[in-house]
Amino acid sequence: MGTFKIEGGIPLQGEVQPQGAKNEALQVLCAVLLTPEKVTISNIPDIIDVNKLITLLGNLGVKIEKLDRNTYTFQAAKIDLEYLKSELFREEGKALRGSIMIVGPLLARFGQGFIPKPGGDKIGRRRLDTHFEGFINLGATFRYNREEYFYGVEAPNGLKGAYMLLDEASVTGTANILMAAVLAEGTTTIYNAACEPYIQQLSKMLVSMGANISGIGSNLLVIEGVKELKGCNHRILPDMIEIGSWIGLAAMTRSEITIKNVSWDSLGIIPTAFGKLGITIEKRNDDIYIPAHTNGYEIQNYIDGSILTMADAPWPGLTPDLLSIILVVATQARGEVLIHQKMFESRLFFVDKLIDMGAKIILCDPHRAVIIGHDFKSQLKATKMTSPDIRAGISLLIAALSATGTSIIQNIDQIDRGYEDIDLRLKALGAKIERVN
Repeated sequence: MGTFKIEGGIPLQGEVQPQGAKNEALQVLCAVLLTPEKVTISNIPDIIDVNKLITLLGNLGVKIEKLDRNTYTFQAAKIDLEYLKSELFREEGKALRGSIMIVGPLLARFGQGFIPKPGGDKIGRRRLDTHFEGFINLGATFRYNREEYFYGVEAPNGLKGAYMLLDEASVTGTANILMAAVLAEGTTTIYNAACEPYIQQLSKMLVSMGANISGIGSNLLVIEGVKELKGCNHRILPDMIEIGSWIGLAAMTRSEITIKNVSWDSLGIIPTAFGKLGITIEKRNDDIYIPAHTNGYEIQNYIDGSILTMADAPWPGLTPDLLSIILVVATQARGEVLIHQKMFESRLFFVDKLIDMGAKIILCDPHRAVIIGHDFKSQLKATKMTSPDIRAGISLLIAALSATGTSIIQNIDQIDRGYEDIDLRLKALGAKIERVN
């Protein structure tokens, strides 16, 4: 396991280019299984989770050509379905949460799909019911081996379009069902569908491949099934979670940073959310400019004077992936805020590390924490800590960069799962960070 050694308390300056969106990449990479023709995808982030999925696709028989670091072509003309029954697949599949999204395309095109219980962040219960209930609605037969934690769906006679009301607006569930439905016979209607930019991007990619999808960007998707899909070219959006991470980093370290080419129209409520913490965000063409907050930043109260609550919600609400970053940024604000993490019951447990660093945080329960900001009158203190998941890991890294002294962060593989060359990009801004194996 790697380690970061960080000397904190140093203001940063410069420009940074956000990577391609991790969550979109995991979806559109699975979509290449829907056609035997060549698919070219650009702006793919070079991170652990995405690279694991590319390796899995290669082992499944997809012909892969790397054109440059962030651009690949994929051709799923000859798929080895026997790989799905191998021990290697069981190991590779369960190592990555995003691997669940190969099931929909395989089921649609080949009539069968299997997956071991997938892994990923240890942030609480993340059920898969929405995925498989959707496949069952399309006519698939579901089975589950409890001893081996292995899921399977089969539809030897093909899938049939259906109406379904999803029990939750699951992003990966919507993506999986959508990819299955584009090759199903007849009309599929998905109500309470997730409508995040990732889903919109996947839908646009599928349409460019020949799919018939209406309602893109809404929570009601209507899919007219087609017999086959063709190849396409697709470019992944900038990662809005990483953009939010750079905003939080700039404020917390009182740095002057420009985030380039952010695709403003895809950011939704994110700039507004950071604005509620008192962070100045300037739109300069398609860039975000964050001035050095030398006088700090002040949390807004509600209009009646009551304490601000920031909670996650399905799009266009605030993505849960940014709550950890908002929480750490609030530790140096003027004022107080209640963070309400509704979706995952273990995601706030990293705050004990921030408390060790001197942050004023009251963990009310697994879902809620009250943060009382220091207003930079008391700096966080360096410490030794371990990254528990991707978003907590980047939050602890931001805390370490703002703290007095030298901090050690272990298990940085968790950060590398979601952030491309984070140490090198921080060094380019003037940070003192060293990767130690």
